[in-house]
Amino acid sequence: MSGDSDCTRTSPSAGSVSDMELLPARPKYVCTLSPELVTKAREELQEKPEWRLRDVQALRDMVCKDYPYLGTCLDDAFLLRFLRARKFDYDRALQLLVNYHTCRRSWPEVFNNLKPSAIKPVLESGFVTVLPHLDPEGRHVVCIRPDRWTPSNYPITENIRAIYLTLEKLIQSEETQVNGIVILADYNGVSLSKASHFGPFVAKKVIGILQDGFPIRIKAVNIINEPRIFKGIFAIIKPFLKEKIANRFFLHGCDLNSLHQNIPPVILPEEYGGTAGKLDISAWNELLLASEEDFLHDFSQLLLPCDSSPHGTLVSGDADEKQCDDSLRGMKPQLYYCY
Repeated sequence: MSGDSDCTRTSPSAGSVSDMELLPARPKYVCTLSPELVTKAREELQEKPEWRLRDVQALRDMVCKDYPYLGTCLDDAFLLRFLRARKFDYDRALQLLVNYHTCRRSWPEVFNNLKPSAIKPVLESGFVTVLPHLDPEGRHVVCIRPDRWTPSNYPITENIRAIYLTLEKLIQSEETQVNGIVILADYNGVSLSKASHFGPFVAKKVIGILQDGFPIRIKAVNIINEPRIFKGIFAIIKPFLKEKIANRFFLHGCDLNSLHQNIPPVILPEEYGGTAGKLDISAWNELLLASEEDFLHDFSQLLLPCDSSPHGTLVSGDADEKQCDDSLRGMKPQLYYCY
């Protein structure tokens, strides 16, 4: 991501000709999609190659008109992520972009100093990784293992930071923008004490980011080895899930055959009954850590000015926090009952 973030200078309607001449040229977009994926994007995302740059310019103009101080990157490739995630609906893509920035501003514990080296302990624990092989639909499989987290070592927000950076890295690929991703979450060994860290307030923020604040298509969430306590965890999560996303959750228990109906064994590690060898987290960790400078450059352009107040925000503040705290007190008996 590179380019100008000040809409008062980049908007064609806001800047003078002399101003525009002083601005560096944005990187020219070059499509990297295969012919097959171009067709898929046309059929599933309403993306028409002949109109693609026109659509990007339309979104750019909307940003500059409605949110001139948003502080966002305006490159073609960056804006395309949001158009694809919302099937080229301009209004929904714009709201997603605003939510993306609102989420980043509203949760400093997650987004301050966000870079791979800062979450190295999480990566080394194996809490989150990406399997080396794509599924038959061309989707990356993000593997999350909460049992690898020791709460006394660092707070739960560090895990969220690691997941967020993983998604940021994946969404750089146009293939992922079109195909989406699959999540595999292994809840083996998750205790009541760990589950208590994931209360409604945290749940709402995470779900809000994944559903409404990040340009990625989550096509399936496969839960494996979930204990009885997961019923309580899911009871916390479900009220915040849209029906479309809730229907993409698959609870497999300890049934590997059930898992294999969704994710073929040929791409799964031995730990999940697959034939792809032992689960190796080193390759993904190395790739993410090697992207440090790229992240620093990209995120430096996404800083919201302190006087910026985008309307239509995703998170409404203290009232939600109090409501979620009250909800947490109501949920704790459910957690104990399920446990």
